[in-house]
Parts: sequence; structure tokens; C-alpha cells
Amino acid sequence: MAKTIPARKEVPAKNKWDLSSIFNSDKEWEAALAELTALNQTVTAFKGKLGQSAESLLAALKAYEKALLKLECVYHYASLQHEADEDDSTATDRYGRAMMAYTEQSAAFSFIDPELMEIDEKLLGEWSERPDFADYKVYLQKLLHFKKYTLSEKEERILSLQGQPAQTAETAFSVLTNVDMNKTFGTVTVDGEEEQLTETTWGLFMHNHDRKVREEAYKKFYAKYEEHQNTIAALYAGSVNQDVFNMRARGYDSSLHAALYGNKVPLSVYHNLIDCIHKNLEALHKYYAIRKRALGLDELRHWDVYVPLVKSVETKTSYEESVEICRAALAPLGKEYTDRLCDGLLNGWADRYENIGKRSGAFSSGCYIGNPYILLNYNEANIRDVFTMAHEGGHSMHSWYSVHNNPFMSYDYTIFEAEVASTFNEELVFEYLLAQAEKDGNKDMQKYLLAMRADDILATLFRQTMFAEFELKAHELVEAGTPLTPELLRKIYRELLELYFGPEMHFESNSDMEGLRIPHFYSAFYVYKYATGISAALALAKRVTSGGDKEREDYFNFLKSGGSRYPIESLKVAGVNMEEVAPVQAACDTFRKIVDQLEKII
Repeated sequence: MAKTIPARKEVPAKNKWDLSSIFNSDKEWEAALAELTALNQTVTAFKGKLGQSAESLLAALKAYEKALLKLECVYHYASLQHEADEDDSTATDRYGRAMMAYTEQSAAFSFIDPELMEIDEKLLGEWSERPDFADYKVYLQKLLHFKKYTLSEKEERILSLQGQPAQTAETAFSVLTNVDMNKTFGTVTVDGEEEQLTETTWGLFMHNHDRKVREEAYKKFYAKYEEHQNTIAALYAGSVNQDVFNMRARGYDSSLHAALYGNKVPLSVYHNLIDCIHKNLEALHKYYAIRKRALGLDELRHWDVYVPLVKSVETKTSYEESVEICRAALAPLGKEYTDRLCDGLLNGWADRYENIGKRSGAFSSGCYIGNPYILLNYNEANIRDVFTMAHEGGHSMHSWYSVHNNPFMSYDYTIFEAEVASTFNEELVFEYLLAQAEKDGNKDMQKYLLAMRADDILATLFRQTMFAEFELKAHELVEAGTPLTPELLRKIYRELLELYFGPEMHFESNSDMEGLRIPHFYSAFYVYKYATGISAALALAKRVTSGGDKEREDYFNFLKSGGSRYPIESLKVAGVNMEEVAPVQAACDTFRKIVDQLEKII
């Protein structure tokens, strides 16, 4: 009998997130949405008055904060419902209205940044130092950082009005792949039974030790993507063109410059990452050669790169068992940390399992009011999902500490920092499970964990850098006046596949379709932060676990920073300098060490 994925209405309440920490009901959400118009009007009443006096500015900022906070709650509630079931027309309608409210508010408030920029910088600095401006000091300082690229009020309003239309490519891609295409991938034969092939089960099939299962899933999956290549390529090209439009409208030097400028991340950090990884590809190619021999293959195919190298290890772990693994593994961070995280995972923070229409993958998403929610598609047969739980838990606890140590206007940390907290947790889980295997004398589990950790570092450090290089090349082509066609996008991606995977890998004619199925590409220059994040996380995990109270407190000071510092400075507080190549090289050395261990024991 075929295994089926449940509809959202069939999922027990205990397995869903409890959104009552934001709103108790949809009716309450409707009321909050209705309040936004009046709140927006309160703010727009200050138009032309921001620079009149410190008192006038302070009153405006308080009204502004109240309106932003209300919209954040409205958006997150609707967004989380939508992500849990994109097939739910009511949730889609609610999300659409939230996006319209976001666009409306952005347009209404478009006068604020230009008007603040007109205030004498010295005078604004003096006002921000007043005690009653404490909650807004960081916000004002970071706003002034954008002064060079802030346009006139009229121009800012025009840009804000296209905020919702600018999301069309990403929205269409998500609906196409998670809803329309997700119903048509077909089934895969596993042990004589037909199982549904979806965006989520794809990963499970790629972990199956039966090579025929992997091959069937791979070919059906990418054949379906290839059928839609023109549409998907057009959507991605539209997203890139939108980035280039925004870059040129504001006067940045490049799309990369526009993406990194706000966080004061030097362009050298991005380029140094790619250069360093290129210099360490030999270790990656060595790993694939080991994988080929370990699997006993004459030819390594693209569907052979995710299956665990050790077949005999039992990897079935219930959701509740996974929570307890996280509790034990993260013990070096203290009982307060682990109790809060595990209680949240068991009581309403997490949406646990896959259902029809639910977004694939996993994420953490929270707002200033409410819990830091976690979307999972947990599968107890995939031990990687234990690491995913720890990863997203790292994001959520980072959010928790940020909210509880910063005012609303400066609590939101950057993605650059976020990937450190999440990958830090993954490293502690790995070290814990490996130590348990060594204690139990379980050689197969040791082999399994080492191979899996090699795969995780590979996926986060090397693969994400490959993705980052693809994004950079795509944007540079458009900036140079070259249109992105399906053929060109596939050519670029195939060249990168061949470079990164090396001579052992044999690709299919449509393997380059992988480059058109990465959701993160619709948030340009996002993925490189995974690579820098794991580099920082590996360094900090070693520092905390081998250090004492000071090292742990340094790490918590980083978690508590929120948006109060720029990310490079925030990480320096924790004890790592990402302006240097050393952390990336150290991460490559860690990978190389694991590969060498694998070569000896497999």
C-alpha cells in the first residue's frame, strides 16, 4: 500500500505550531489588520515635522515603532499559516492581504528615511544620545549609514510601491514547485511499494541504499524540472533583473555591493571565500573518490552523493528522542538554554511533519511578540533531521536572546550572524553523537557520523560557496547586459558542477537543472552566509567547548547582540574575525581531517 502525505486538516494539533503567542484567533488577526490604517495615519501626520525638534522626532519614532510592530505580527501570523499549507486558499488570501498591508505601509512611510537624512547629522547625533532616545539610537545610526544611497521622498515612494510586485518571481516559483509540480512528480518503487515523490521525500529517496530507488527518484524529479525549465529560468531571470534594477536605482556599484553594504561586510569577504574554497577543492575531490570506492561503484553518479556510506547503522529516531539528543548535546550552553529550547520544541514552537501544501525544507521565523517558530518536515528515518532540528533551534534561541536583550527597533540580527548560531548547534550535536558512539564501541556509528559530518560540511561550506559563485556570475552577466536564458544558466551551472565535483563524477544531461531549483536564489547573495557561518561556528564551537566561563559568556554576548552591532563586529565579540581568511581555511582543514579519517576506516 502506497504511503501518503496527510492533508493539513488531518495533522494532529500537537504536531502543529501554536500561533496563539501572536494572535489567539483569525478574528483577532483581522482586527489587528484593520488597526493598521489608523496607526499608519498617526505616523504620516508627522510628515514634514521630523526635524522640528527632538520631541517631535521622538513622538514620531514611537508611533512608527508601534505601527511597525503591529504589521510585523500581522505579517508573521499570515506568513506562517501560508507556509504550512500553500494549498489553503484562505491562508493564501490572508497572506496576500498581509503583503498588501506591507506594501501600503512601506509607501506611506517612504517619507521617513529621506526626511531623517535632511536633519543635520550633528544635531541628529546629539538627539540620539539623549536617554529618552535609547531605544532608537542604534536604528538612527544604522539609518545614516544608508544616507549615500537614499533617494528623494518621491523616488523612495515609487520603490516602496513595487515591493509586492517585486516578490512575484519568488512567489510564483514557490507555488509552481511546492504545489503545482509537487503533485506531479509521481511515485518511486521502494521494496515493491509505490511511494510519493515530493520536494520533501526527494531527500529521503536520495538517502536510500537501493541505488535503483535513487536513480528512479532522480530521473523523475529532474525530468519534471526540465519540462518547466523555460518558466523557471524566466522566473529566476526576473529575480536577478529586479536585483539589478534596485542596485542601479540606488546607485550601488554592483548587486553584490548593494547586498553587502547594509551590513558593512567588505566585498573581500565574499571573494576571499570563493578563492579559498577553490584552493581546497582537492580535499573535496578526494572525498568523492573515497565515496566511489566505499559504495563499490564503477562510476559515481549524481544520485550517489547523498546516501550514507555505512548501511548497517540504525538511524530511526523519533521526534521526541531527537529533542532529548539536542538537550544533551547542547548542555555546554547551560540548562537555561536547553530547557527553553526543548520545551519550545515539544510545546508549540515547531510544526513537525510534512503535509500536502507545506513548504519543503525547514526554517525558523519569529517576531518581537510571540515565539520563535520552527517549520520542520521531520522524518524519523533520516538522522539528518536531528541536525536540522538543532540547526533551526539555534536560530530560534538566537532570536529569543535577541528579543529579550534589545528594543524592537534594534533586535533583528542579520542572516550573516544567524547561520553561526544554527551551525554551532549542529557541531555540538555531531561531537555528542560521535562521543557516544566511541563510548559504546560502535565503530559503524563512528564511520556513519564521520561520513555524515563530512557531507554536512561539504553541503554547507563547499556547496553553498558553489551556489554563491553561481549567483555572482548570473548577476554580473545581467549587469554587463547579457540576458539570462535557460541555456546560459544551465551552462554556467554545469561548469560549476564539473569544477566542484571533480573528475570522479558522471553527470546526466539534465543534472544542471539543479541550479534552477534552489529557493534561496530568490534572496540574492544569501547562501554565502551559510559558508561563512559554518566557518565561524566551527571556530566558536571549539572555543566554547574547550574554554571556560569567559568563552561561553562571550558566545552568549554574541547571541544577545541582536541588531545592536554590525555582524563583523558582533562576531569579534564572540571571538572570531571573519574579515580574515583564517576561519574559512580552518573549516577546510577540518573537512580535510575528516576525509583523511574516512580514508583510513572505510
